[in-house]
Parts: sequence; structure tokens; C-alpha cells
Amino acid sequence: MNASVRLSVSSLRAHKRRFAGTFLAVLLGVAFLAGTLVMGDTLRASFSTLFGDATKGTDAVVRSADAITTPGESQGVRQPVDTALVKTVERVPGVAAAAPDIQGAGQLVGSDGKPVGGQGPPTLAGNWITDPKLNPYQLAAGHAPSKSGEVVVNRGAAKKGGLKIGDTTTLRTPGPVKVTIVGLATFGGEDGMAQVTFTGMTQADAEKYLTAKPGEAANIRVRAGPGVGQAELVADLTPVLPKGVEAITGQESARENTDMISSQFLNIFTTFLLVFSGIALLVATFSIHNTFAIVVAQRTRENALLRALGASRRQVTASSLVEASVVAVTASAVGLAGGIGIAAGLQALFPAIGFPFPQGGLVISGLSMLLPLAVGVVVCLGSALLPAVRAGRTAPLAALRETAVDGSGASRGRAIVGAALAVLAVGTTLTGVLVSPSLWLAGLGAVLALAAFVVLGPVASSAAVRALGAPLDTLRGVTGDLARRNALRSPKRTAATASALMIGVAVVSLFTVFGASLKATMDQTVSRSFAGDIAVSTPSFGAGGSGLSPELAPAIARQPAVRYAVGLGRGVAQVNGKGRALTVTDPVTLGKVFDLGEVRGSLDDLGTDGIALTRKEAAAQHLTTGDTARLTFTDGRRENFTVRAVYGRSELAGDYVITRAAWAPHRTQDSDSLVAVTFKNGVGTADGKAAVEKVAARYGNPEVQTRDEYARSSAGGIDMMLTLVYALLALAVLIALLGIANTLTLAIHERTRELGLLRAVGQTRAQLRAMVRWESVLVAAFGTVGGLALGAFLGWVLVEASDGASDSAFAFAIPPVRLVVVALVGLAAGALAGLRPARRAARLDVLRAIATE
Repeated sequence: MNASVRLSVSSLRAHKRRFAGTFLAVLLGVAFLAGTLVMGDTLRASFSTLFGDATKGTDAVVRSADAITTPGESQGVRQPVDTALVKTVERVPGVAAAAPDIQGAGQLVGSDGKPVGGQGPPTLAGNWITDPKLNPYQLAAGHAPSKSGEVVVNRGAAKKGGLKIGDTTTLRTPGPVKVTIVGLATFGGEDGMAQVTFTGMTQADAEKYLTAKPGEAANIRVRAGPGVGQAELVADLTPVLPKGVEAITGQESARENTDMISSQFLNIFTTFLLVFSGIALLVATFSIHNTFAIVVAQRTRENALLRALGASRRQVTASSLVEASVVAVTASAVGLAGGIGIAAGLQALFPAIGFPFPQGGLVISGLSMLLPLAVGVVVCLGSALLPAVRAGRTAPLAALRETAVDGSGASRGRAIVGAALAVLAVGTTLTGVLVSPSLWLAGLGAVLALAAFVVLGPVASSAAVRALGAPLDTLRGVTGDLARRNALRSPKRTAATASALMIGVAVVSLFTVFGASLKATMDQTVSRSFAGDIAVSTPSFGAGGSGLSPELAPAIARQPAVRYAVGLGRGVAQVNGKGRALTVTDPVTLGKVFDLGEVRGSLDDLGTDGIALTRKEAAAQHLTTGDTARLTFTDGRRENFTVRAVYGRSELAGDYVITRAAWAPHRTQDSDSLVAVTFKNGVGTADGKAAVEKVAARYGNPEVQTRDEYARSSAGGIDMMLTLVYALLALAVLIALLGIANTLTLAIHERTRELGLLRAVGQTRAQLRAMVRWESVLVAAFGTVGGLALGAFLGWVLVEASDGASDSAFAFAIPPVRLVVVALVGLAAGALAGLRPARRAARLDVLRAIATE
């Protein structure tokens, strides 16, 4: 074994350039994976510290015991607690202080008239807690609010909005409230709680604008006296609390908030990045395997001589695996350092673009280092295993033979296996899409389709390269013909090289097709369901923004140009024991502005005890018109509602509809998410829009859009998602290009004598460079075309599977312009990958090349 190690090390020293591409492929894949894991750990630790700071002076939180959680949410909506309970809490032995904590949405308007924040992180408002230990915010300048209209804002929000002490501005709650800034606050010494904005008001103002009625708070913060632990304080508080109210420790409250962020954002975000890390490593696997396969093929005579001199199969195999191990460990170790650098760069970049990345140092755990290291080593060794075994099987007599022609592309067994996989993939996919809609079956079919493409690659490469390279004979003459023949020389090598690029292009095409389909679906949904002329909405996503004032829709409806205006609010309740989101609106006008499909029953007489729901939810709840549904609201009250209408579509209207009068006794902070407007006959869009904008200006100046503009803006996040996807997939494409360049470089070394002879018989340096570059383009074209076909197919599968798993009708769309751009980028990438090998080939010394064995 020692001899094998010495031989491997000597070979690596002599042929360092051969493994440069493999080294970079492993390095980049490991760096991406390590960076993702480190960033995930850092985010979790940062948010844990953040919420710990928010409750640092709070030893217990008194709140409603029950929460109503709707599908897709991890933390439910709780009933407010009575602020009169503060006095009861203060009388408990061991309590040093207690204060009501009133919370709600409140968005500041900056000095330029634009809202501050609202692009993801929450925009919060609440009462300014006077006890400095219970208040997570510290007054940094000015004074606390002492009368109505005075507010304290966090320093970060003031900077973003161009606001200072003494300025008067508008606070959307969601109704517009004129406020004067009298103080600036910090959070843990920073300008704010990450990217969250906060406005602190007097308790009276907070009760007036953020709650349904005075005397209510989200919870009560409690501080313990000296020597009293948090658990002991909770135990002392519990006996005096009324039924339905509980006390938890401050540490438990911080942990719940951290878990909520982890489940709603961090886990999804890190999983998203890990998927792309896996794609990058999968692409790297093809490049690494190809490199070792070529190196083993080039060293056939060398390995045969070793066998003739007495080396065993195990020793030759071990020698190849030792080379792979050295490359794997070295590249993975450097990749770990690169991953830490990636995480540090993202930590600095995200706050600059408004991403909620809290301050704090990087958290580097043992798992975040060991897992990428192990994955890098396993991927590299796994990719090199078959070539190493093949090297060990080299017969001693092979030292006397010329290199055999690679005929693996025409293997009948490969064609049979590939065809069987393709049939199985299509059958599984169609079953999961058309027969029995299932994302799992569709996903299995997609994996099988990928495997079929890889297995059939060498079989299809000859025909594909002939077809793709046919125009080169006319365009480039002998140079083009030689490039095509070189690409045809080893079908298996061509297919393996192209497969790495094919996977990258396939994933890009998949997301491109799916993104276009989502846009088409959104446009279809708005066109089909929204019969209005104008939509008024707040330009925000995530938890940010404050919504629209419920008074806006009636104000718009009073305009002479307007026929109908209806606002869509949101509530939550348990319907027959299951948490559900409610649409709070005027059902009569809703049916005139939105297409609800077939309606059984009537929307005209829901009143205060009627409810309407979709056909799907009616079937799930076993309800029909005339039946009774039991609703439990967040205030603890249970009421029976009669099902008075069942409608067909829920895309914009929601699954459950009740009137504002029915919701009013149970509401907290009321807001609308959308106001839909229909004009009277003869009113032009421009005139009607101007009239609506004039009214909207009095209610915080929300965005007023035509129906087409609303559809485009609703799909605006899709372009942002695609941009992020393209940026992440650039790494996989880069690794694929490294694979193409490395393969060509090794092929040039293999064909040194042949290239020398071509130069000797008159081929110019420019012709040689062109030949190598066009060979690279042909390999890239094969991978790009295969990737486009596979990506379009997988995009269709994903759209159809999503359609079957959802009550919304998905539309499938192919974006030809974007896919043409993807194809051009793939071809340009091939040309780029061939530049360095082409230059190296052109620099070969003719006489030395001819003399090379």
C-alpha cells in the first residue's frame, strides 16, 4: 500500500493540471454547501439572540391560553387579555412590575411620502412601555410620548424615512393617523430589531388605533423581584389568572418566537439553498467522474506496465483512489474556508438589500464543517470509484496495444436499460399527473426521467452531434468537420461532459417554465375572477405593511364615477373545530365584482349569522346550504352560523365569507388587503383611476392599479424568485463549464501527436483554435438541447402536479424568448469553456507534438 501511495503522490505532482478542474468543482460545491449551513446556523443563533434581547427584562408573559391556527401558519392568533388584569398581577408576591403590551400593524410614511419598510419584515406599532426593563426598546434621543399624537420610532426607521425629532408624518394603522415624532429608540444598542420598524404611542392611542376596544392588550409583560426565578414567578401567577389565560416564562416566549421564524422562514430558506447545493454537487459528480475516466483511459499503458511489473489489481485500484482522496480532502478543506467566506459575504450583503439578517458573529458548528467535508470526499471518491476499478482491471498485455476505440455509446445493453427507464419515467409521471394526482409520484417520475437521459446520453450523442454539427461543414469547412468528428470520437465522454451542463440547463429551464406558468396562472386568475376595473392594494409582501383602511371602500363607492367598490378583509376562526381564514366583506357587492362561479343559495342575506363557503370546503366539512356550522372566534365566543351559499371559485375571494357585521364583535385591528372597484358605464379608465387616487390619497396613499397592472404586480415576486434562482444556478453552470474545459484540456493532451500532425500538414494556429472551440460548442449544444427538453418536460410535470394538488387551476405556459436566451447562454458558455484549451492547443510545438508517444 505504501508503494501505491508513493506512486499516487508522484503522479499528482507530475500531472497537477489534469486535476485542476476536479479540484475546483469539489471546492465550489463544498463551499456552497458549507456556506448554506453556516448561514443557517448563524441566522438561527442571531434570531435566538434577538428574541432573547426582546424579552431580556421580561420574566413572564401573561396571555390568552388558546390560539387559532390556520393552514400554512405556525403561530396562531390569540384573544386579547384585559388590561385590568395588570393590577391583579402586580399584587402577586414576587412581582416587581407589570405592563400591558399592545401590539398591531403600523406603517410610517417617510418625508418623501412613501411608506417605510413593509417589504417582508413587520412594520409594528404599540404602546410605549414606561418601565425601561420591560421595554425592549431604549430611548436614545428625545422623550417618551406623553400626549395623544406623540410617538417614539426606532432610529433605523427614522433614517430610512428621512425623519427626525419634531417632524409630523402619517402612521397607517391602517387608517391614517397624524403623529409627531418626539423620540428615537434603539434596540440592544442597534438602530432597530433587524429590519423591523416600530412606532411607540401612548397607551390611550394604542388602544384607540390598534385594538377593537379600549382595555385590551396582546399580553402583559411581568418583571420579577430580586431572587425570584422565572419558573417560580409563573407558578405564583397561575393561581390568580382567570380561565383561558396563562403565564409562560420570558425564555419560553423567546423560544416560541425563534421556533416560529425557523418554521416559517429559516427552514424553507435553508432548504431552498441546500437544494441548489445538491444540484451543484450533482453537476460536479459528472465532471469529476469524467476527469478520472479520461485520466484512467490515458494511463492504460502505464497501468498495464505496473501490472506487468508485478502490481496487483488492488494496488492499481488503490493508487487511483488515493489520488482521488488527496484531491477530495484538499479541495473540500479549501471549500470549507470558502463556505465561511460566502456566509460572511451574505451576512454583510443581506441587510444592504433589506433582508432581515440580524447582527452578530458567524456561528460555525461542528456539523456545518464535518458534513460538507464528508459530502465533498464521498462525492469525489464515489465519482472516481468506477474509473479506479476499471484501472485495476487493466491487463498487462494492454501495454503492447494502442488505445482502444470507445464504442460504449452504441452499447445495446445501455440502449435497452435507458429505454426501459424512459418508459417507466413517462408512465410514473403521467400516473402522478393525470391519473392519480400526486406530487410524490410526479417527483419520482422526474428523477427517473433524469436517470433515463443520463443512461441514454452516449446512445443519443452520436446522432445528436451529427445533426447539430451538420451546419459546421458548410459554415467552417474542414475545421468544422474535424470539430464534429472529434466530438463523435468518444460518445460516452461527450455525453458525460454534456450531462453536467444538461442538468444545469434543465433546472434553469424548469424554473423558467414554472415561473412563466405561475405568471399565466395569476393573469388567468385575475382575468377570470376579478371583474372590476381598478384594484387598490398595499405594495408589500410577507409580514410588512399595514393593510388598507376598511373605510376606504365605502369612501370610493360614494364617488360619482364608481358603480361598485368592495373591500376584502381577513379574520380567523375555528369552523367546526378546524382553524380557517375568513374573508370579511360585503357579500352582495362581492358577487358583482368577483366571479365566484356557480352559486348555490344566496349571498344577499348572510346577515350576522350566515356564512358562505366554497364547494371544496363544503365537501370537506360535509356541509351544504341550510346546514349549521359552529364558529369559535379568538375572543373565545362560539356561535352557530347557517350556510346560506356555496360558491365555486375561491382564488381571490377566499374559502369562507362572512359579513363585516358578523365579524365586528370579534375583530381586533381591522384592515382590508384589497379594494376592488367597478366604474359606471361610460367612465373611462383614466378618469376613473384619477378619481379613486384622489380618495386613496386621504387614506395613506395606497397603490391604485388597473386590472392588468394588478395582475402584473401580483406576479412581480416571480421575477424576483427567478433572478435568485438564476444567480444560484450560475454556480452549477460554472462547474459544468469547468468540466467541459477540463475534458477538452485532457483530450488535447491525449491527442498531442494528432494535433502536431495536423499542424505539420498545413493547419494554422487559428484553424486549430477554431476546431477546439467548435468542438466545445458542439458538446455544449448537445447538453443545452437535452437540458431544454428535460427542463420543459419537468416544468410541465410540476405545473400539472400542482394543478392536481390545488383547488386553483394552473395554466401551463412556455416562454419562448427566455428559453431562446437560455439556449444562447448555453452555447456561449460552450464557446467560453473552449477558449483556454484552444489557446493551449495552438501553443503546442509542432516537432515535439509529432514526437510524443
